[in-house]
Amino acid sequence: MKKTALLVFLVFSSLWANATELVNLITTYQADRGALSRLYTNRLSEEYFTRMQQFNQDYLKTLQTQNYEALSEDGKIDYVLFRNYLEEELAVLDLDRRDFEQIKSVLAFGKPLEDFVVARRRAKQPDSQALAAAWNQVAKAVDAHLKAMPSTPKYTSWQTADLAASAVESLNRVTKEAYDFYYDYDPSFTWWMPEPWKKLDASMKAFAKALREHYTNSVKDDGSGIIGKPIGREALEKQLGFEMIAYSPEELIAEAEKQFAWCEKEMLKASNELGFGNDWKAALEMVKETYLPAGAWPEEVVRLGEEAIELMEKNDWLTVPPLAKETWRTIMISPERQRVSPFFLGGEVIQIAYPTSEMSHEEKMMSMRGNNPHFSRATVQHELIPGHHLQQFMNQRNMTHRRMFGTPFWTEGWALYWEFVLWDRNFPRDAKDKVGMLFWRMHRCARIIFSLNYHLGKMTPQQCIDLLVDKVGHEYANAEAEVRRSFEGNYGPLYQIAYMIGALEIYSLRKEMVESGKMPEKEFHDLILSQNAMPIEILRAKVTGRPLDRNHKASWKFFD
Repeated sequence: MKKTALLVFLVFSSLWANATELVNLITTYQADRGALSRLYTNRLSEEYFTRMQQFNQDYLKTLQTQNYEALSEDGKIDYVLFRNYLEEELAVLDLDRRDFEQIKSVLAFGKPLEDFVVARRRAKQPDSQALAAAWNQVAKAVDAHLKAMPSTPKYTSWQTADLAASAVESLNRVTKEAYDFYYDYDPSFTWWMPEPWKKLDASMKAFAKALREHYTNSVKDDGSGIIGKPIGREALEKQLGFEMIAYSPEELIAEAEKQFAWCEKEMLKASNELGFGNDWKAALEMVKETYLPAGAWPEEVVRLGEEAIELMEKNDWLTVPPLAKETWRTIMISPERQRVSPFFLGGEVIQIAYPTSEMSHEEKMMSMRGNNPHFSRATVQHELIPGHHLQQFMNQRNMTHRRMFGTPFWTEGWALYWEFVLWDRNFPRDAKDKVGMLFWRMHRCARIIFSLNYHLGKMTPQQCIDLLVDKVGHEYANAEAEVRRSFEGNYGPLYQIAYMIGALEIYSLRKEMVESGKMPEKEFHDLILSQNAMPIEILRAKVTGRPLDRNHKASWKFFD
C-alpha cells in the first residue's frame, strides 16, 4: 500500500468501524420500506396510506422502546435522526391522506379493479367471464361520472383537480399492469378481456382528462409555462421543523434580504473597482462577456476543478482521499436538460452546460455568457472538491446507514459554505472574480425569497423569473430554467432555500468551534464529512459534544 493511501486509510479507518446500536434497526427499516413500496405501488389509494402509516407507527413504537440513556453518543444521534425521520414520514402521509380524502369519491367505481390488482399479486386465476362483465359495469359507472360532471361542483383549485385526475390515472396504471400479467398467458382471460379493457381504459382516461380541467377560481399557468404546486404555510412550517430550522418563513425571507443587501454593497465596491461606478449591472455584463469559445470550455472547467483541489491540499483545510481526486470525470449536458440545468452540475461526474448546434443564436449566447470563467470559478469547488463529489465519496464510505437522513441543508449547505470561506480567504483574484462570486451569492439569497413566497402563495413563477432577471442579473433563459427546475424538477419545496440557510448554519458552527479556537479547522471539516448527512442542528450536537434530548426539536437560532 502506498504511503499516501495508507495515511488516508489510517485517518478514516476508525470512521469505517462506525456501527451504532441502531444500525440494524435503521437498515432493516430501509429494506422493509423498499419491499412495501414495491408491493403497494398505487400511492393514491386507501390501501397504501393505511399500510404505510401503520408501518411507520410500528417502527416509531419499536424505536421508543430503546433505552435512550444507555445509548452511545452516536447511538443517541441515530435515535433522534430516526425519530425525526419517522415523525416526518407520518406527518407527510397525514397531509397527503387529507388531500386524498377530498377527492377519493372519484374512485367510487374502483373496488372491482382494486380487488383484481390485489388478487394478481398472488397470481390468483380470475373468472374471466365474470370479470369481463364486472369491467363492463365499471366502465359504465365511469361514463356516468363523466356525464354528470357538468352538474357537479368544481374544485376550488387546479391542484385538487389534478390530484383527482392523478388518482384515476394511478388506478388505471396498476390495473393495466395486472391486466398485462394475465394477457396472453391465460387463454380464457385473453379471449374475454381485451374488449372490456379497451373500453374501460378509454373511459378512465377520458374521465381523468375531464377531472384535470374541473376547477375554478385558480390560475394554473401565469403565462410562464411553469406549472408547480405550492404547498402552503402548514406544510412549509412542518417541513422547516423536521429540517431543524427554528425560524418562520418570514424570518428566513428577512435574513435573505439582509444577506442580499450585503451582496449589493460588495458588488458596488467591485463595480467601482472595474470603472463602472455604482452601475453594478454594467460590471456584471462586462464579466459575462469573458465567455470562452464553445470547444474550449470543457477543458477550462477541468482546469478550474484541479485548481480548487490544489487549493484545498495546499492549505491543508481538509483531507482529500487520493481516490476521490482520481475518479471524477466529465460529461456534457443535453440541450433538453439545459432547459432546467443551464449551468454545470457536480458530483463524481462534472456535467457541463454549453451551447449545441440546435440552439438558437440567442440561446447560445445566453448559455455562453451565463457560464463565463468568473462565474464558474466561484462554484466549481461547490460541485467537485470540497463540495458534492467529496461529500458523495465520503457518504458512500462512512456512517452509510445515515444516507436515509439526507437533507439539502447538509448537501447544498456544505457546498455553499465553502464559497463563504473562500471569500473570507481572498479567493477572488480580482474584481471580476468578486463579481462572479457575488452573483451566485445573490442568486442563493433570491432563491430563498422567491421559493418561500411562491409556496406561501405570494409570488407566481413569472414573478420569480422577473426577480432573478431584474435583481440578480440572470440571462432570461437561465432564470426561466432555474425557476422551472425549482418548481417542476424533482426537488422538495425547501431545496432552494437550503443552499444559503445550510451554509449559514455551518458558517455559524465554524465560528463557534474553529474561530473560537475550540477545534482545528481541518479536524472540523473532516469530522463533518465523517458523519454522513443529517440536519445541521443535529450535526452541531456531534461537533460541539452537546447532549441531545431524545425528543429534541428545532431550537438553534444560528442567525444570532
